[in-house]
Amino acid sequence: MSINSSVPDYDLADTVELTTAEQVRAISDPLRTTILGLLHERAATVTELATAVGRPKSTVAHHVKVLTEAGILRVVRTRRVRAIEERFYGRAARMFYVGLGRQDGQLPQDFNDFEVAAEESKPAYDAGEMFSLIRHARIPADRASEFWQQVAALVHDFDQLPRAGDTTYGLTVGLYPIVDYPTLPPTEDEV
Repeated sequence: MSINSSVPDYDLADTVELTTAEQVRAISDPLRTTILGLLHERAATVTELATAVGRPKSTVAHHVKVLTEAGILRVVRTRRVRAIEERFYGRAARMFYVGLGRQDGQLPQDFNDFEVAAEESKPAYDAGEMFSLIRHARIPADRASEFWQQVAALVHDFDQLPRAGDTTYGLTVGLYPIVDYPTLPPTEDEV
């Protein structure tokens, strides 16, 4: 496998806000999220994508069309092959987030990535090849927000890694409040 030092091999925005229900529906399909993941690595043709996902070219072409019409994919370059112009598709952004009119400037919560991660990670877990951690900390909400920004920066760094090797790794992170987590009673000094 070749090493691509610029991930991906085309220009794209850092983030794009999804503002319509059609856009949200477009990225909610598992095959489409796989296509988006592949295009995070490099631009590809429908034929290359169909080969990668093991699905018919017509099926993949349909999903690419849905993503393109939603503004999530775009043609990033073309080349002439005999009498046909071959299109290479790329993502419109590294990260998409659902805005749908949010006014507070904060990125909204993502889809349930843990459900996807649980399904993807089961073979690695069964083979003893999964790395995972879970920790709990009772902290103020503003501190949790600061910490999440640090985690988001780390995920951004992960997205920028050159693509090399034979194995694709998934990285799943989350920060969530637990309303019924037990807490110790206050000490005499805190009363």
